[in-house]
Amino acid sequence: MSARAVAAGGGSTALRGVVALHLGLLVALPLAALAWKGVSHGPAAFWGYVTQPAAVDALVRTLWTSALVAVVNGVMGTATAWVLVRGRFRGRGILSALVDLPFAIPTLVTGIMLVLLFGPQTALGGWAAAHGVPIAFAAPGIILALLFVTLPLVVRSVEPVLRELDPAEEEAAQTLGAGSLRTFTRVVLPPLLPAIIAGALQTFARAVAEFGSIVVVSGNVPFQTLTAPVQIFGQVESGAPEAAAAVSLVLLAVALALSFATRALRGRHA
Repeated sequence: MSARAVAAGGGSTALRGVVALHLGLLVALPLAALAWKGVSHGPAAFWGYVTQPAAVDALVRTLWTSALVAVVNGVMGTATAWVLVRGRFRGRGILSALVDLPFAIPTLVTGIMLVLLFGPQTALGGWAAAHGVPIAFAAPGIILALLFVTLPLVVRSVEPVLRELDPAEEEAAQTLGAGSLRTFTRVVLPPLLPAIIAGALQTFARAVAEFGSIVVVSGNVPFQTLTAPVQIFGQVESGAPEAAAAVSLVLLAVALALSFATRALRGRHA
């Protein structure tokens, strides 16, 4: 073995060690601290923390709003990707830039924007509240905030797959008498489905963890508009770090499960 090969191998090993140390300090060590704190008083205490009525209500609200947002983004994100890839129109670049804009805006600013638009003192928010559908400081405000911050995930997941599809297959299906809807469901949708599901899972995971926009737009009323991340923050502020860590572990388990599911899905269809 040449000296250059040995040096390259040693350099590679050293680099792997540096990367492992970096990830250990940055990711593994904080996760271990969270897990230790969450179960430091024993399994019974952990179970008590996560089954408190306020914690259960906040977790359920977080999960159902995140699931709804994942479904909506799965549909509308696919439609948006279709328009961006297959459409040829003026302003397409602006539309594409708007899709990525939520990633550039601090989530706290997102919450403020929604309150300024849909707050009870605004014309639009007041009109909605008068008709029995309050938006800000209610569940619709939470859903709108989550839809905003997760907008790009399905779009950018579906776009590259859609670009790789061969239009000749769609043309052949239409030549054989298939209508537009049948062509989409039988020819286009199957190869897109893994990307749609992966994007929806990412959306769900991102929505479960959202804090900045929700803390502004939801009103944070227990048993009405309180979500799990905001409840965790409240527990830390009130001097209950063990309870905060326990609920955090539940969210962490959900996030890890979704992350592994997304990786497995993408690996299967890579």
